[in-house]
Amino acid sequence: MSKLIKSGTILLAEPFMLDQNFKRTAVLLVDHGKEGSIGFILNREVDMRVDELVDDFPEFDAPIYYGGPVGTDTVHYLHAKGDLLEGSDEVAKGVYWGGDYNQLRFLIRQELIKPRDIRFFVGYSGWSENQLEEELSLGSWVTAPTYANYVFKSDPQKLWSQVMDHKGNAFSVIADMNEEPNYN
Repeated sequence: MSKLIKSGTILLAEPFMLDQNFKRTAVLLVDHGKEGSIGFILNREVDMRVDELVDDFPEFDAPIYYGGPVGTDTVHYLHAKGDLLEGSDEVAKGVYWGGDYNQLRFLIRQELIKPRDIRFFVGYSGWSENQLEEELSLGSWVTAPTYANYVFKSDPQKLWSQVMDHKGNAFSVIADMNEEPNYN
């Protein structure tokens, strides 16, 4: 396993990736091991609220994001309330994955979890054993550290460029490149 890849790493799609599932995406890895990897696309908002998608969910003005092309019949969540939500896994400082679903609904009803504290995802991004390492060796992804602000405070439309720019040097130039190669 590569030391570049671990839970809590952001994967930035290389600027001219052709795969429409991942073009200009920032993916937060939440699990990486010998059996494969799981992550969520942080910058693909879906025009729907979580309480519109999930039955018996409290009224909650939080958007849904497209987490990836795998398991699109599932809903996942990243949040900043690991101290309140039992069963959460910390994937980066201040960023937690999952936790007790019934307790989550209770905390939302009690207004202890606000929309700014959580991101919901339909589906996820998945890689089989060694697949991600191979894609990295081919230059399909650029790695970056995760900060809670990327997940909960950054504008999703600008996140890919923001994280690229924060890497500095040549990555700052890449961050400003037009999406269409003919315009660069």
